[in-house]
Amino acid sequence: MEELYKFITGQYFILLYPIVWFVAVVRYRTYFDTPLKYFPIYLMYTFLTELLGYFIKYHDDFQFFSDERYKWHNVIIYNIYSVITFLFFYYIYWRVLKKEKHRKWAKYGAIISMSAYVVSLFFHNPFHMNLYYANLVASLVLLVDITLYFKEKGKEEASTHLMKHNLMFWISLGLAVFHIVFPFLFLIAYEAPEIWAKFKLRQVLKVFIVFMYGTFMLGFLISKRKAFR
Repeated sequence: MEELYKFITGQYFILLYPIVWFVAVVRYRTYFDTPLKYFPIYLMYTFLTELLGYFIKYHDDFQFFSDERYKWHNVIIYNIYSVITFLFFYYIYWRVLKKEKHRKWAKYGAIISMSAYVVSLFFHNPFHMNLYYANLVASLVLLVDITLYFKEKGKEEASTHLMKHNLMFWISLGLAVFHIVFPFLFLIAYEAPEIWAKFKLRQVLKVFIVFMYGTFMLGFLISKRKAFR
């Protein structure tokens, strides 16, 4: 019981993942034939990654390393998660963008982003350190994709009134707000840990995670299939 209380109070945001997943599954008929059709899988993958990360850090049976200095290290699963996540969203925006020019930019951006991860491997050990510079590049590329999407949407006057019922709009809004701050928080965590600790930026990160997934859930709840784009 004490373990459960510790988990809920310290990692409360993780509980939001299965809730959003459940809503996404219940509302699946509103986007089953769109580029977001694999979103429930992504949500469950996120939830399982966070659970595994927690158990690796706090339970000996799940730890990867026998060396006492590193036995609690779980960063490798998050580095893998980051690559998969960014590729997933790059694919979605490549699919939803209409202009061929924008689709090419999205493709080139994905190549730049993945190249940043490869280069990071020469400077950081992915088993023991977050590839935060690569995450910064990847987040900026995703923000460009989102900007291109909003730009295209802004020119579709006929669909403006349907915006609040457009699931892609809510997904983009949540991603945009989160990725404006996420990479810089991680940069501070590794390059200026005293600032990270002093201003309790871990809690700030959790708030933005809750906002992003709350936005996702709102989108699933109020979206309509005919408004998707």
